[in-house]
Amino acid sequence: MLQKSKLIALTLLMLIIGLVACGDNNDTDDNGTNNNNESSNGVDLGDEDITIAYVPWADYEARLHVIAQVLKNIGYNVDLKEMEAGPMFTSVSDGSADFTSMWLPSTHTEYWDEYQDNIEKVNQVLDKAPLSLAVPTYMADDVDSIEDLKDNDSLGESVDWTITGIDPGAGIMMMTEKAMEEYELDNWNLEESSEAAMLATLSEAYDNEEPIIFTGWEPHFMFGMWDLTLLDDPKEIYGGDGDQIFLVARDDFESDSPAAYKVLEQYTENYDRLNELMGDIEETGNPEEVAEQFVDDNEDLVNEWTEGIAK
Repeated sequence: MLQKSKLIALTLLMLIIGLVACGDNNDTDDNGTNNNNESSNGVDLGDEDITIAYVPWADYEARLHVIAQVLKNIGYNVDLKEMEAGPMFTSVSDGSADFTSMWLPSTHTEYWDEYQDNIEKVNQVLDKAPLSLAVPTYMADDVDSIEDLKDNDSLGESVDWTITGIDPGAGIMMMTEKAMEEYELDNWNLEESSEAAMLATLSEAYDNEEPIIFTGWEPHFMFGMWDLTLLDDPKEIYGGDGDQIFLVARDDFESDSPAAYKVLEQYTENYDRLNELMGDIEETGNPEEVAEQFVDDNEDLVNEWTEGIAK
């Protein structure tokens, strides 16, 4: 009888040890909080404070405001920080921002070369984003290639030998400076401004059917608003068929905010949807309001982007 009692006690002791061991396998902190990325209900939020860096370019405003709204809806505190191109990528690299968008392999190649050790590509959201110098299509009889600009006195004088550009740190501006060297556009000047200023100049010229040479890229609502043509680029300074657009994040973002990272991985985009968003933002002047309405109107799509995330 004594032996039987010892056997029962030993069995209970082994069971208790096993339960304690199983409990130790749960990654808990000093307060007993479970730190595993996966909970029984899906991927956890992790660090709930998210900073998104962006330049107020049309596709960036549309894409990143929509993602910000999705993240807010699942429980994150999101800070959208508007800045210039250089600081945008620097902030993701040094960790003062969590993620942004990037055009590769051509437009933002200098930034990628500098920061790729601290930034990772999370998700390619568009597979073709062409860039070049551009003109209104009513100028097509006068110019259809960048080569046509060289020593073209009549065209040059008609636009004061000026190529209307955007922000000085933008990738397309760096590419245009290179194009001017490669195509020997010695008489031409690249005017620095901003996307908004360039579009205002384009709008005025278009309304009066005046000549203008400017930096152009797709996707962008300007191609839906006006009849425009990207000039041929036989030297492929602007990347040939075009860039791909990626969501890029700082290193360790996945481990710090796993649910947010999963949203970036699952986010999808297409040209029609993006063009509509960009157009709505241009019309209303309120990207946050447009993004909020889009998320409310597209529950099934948002559910795809948030699938597997703890509610």
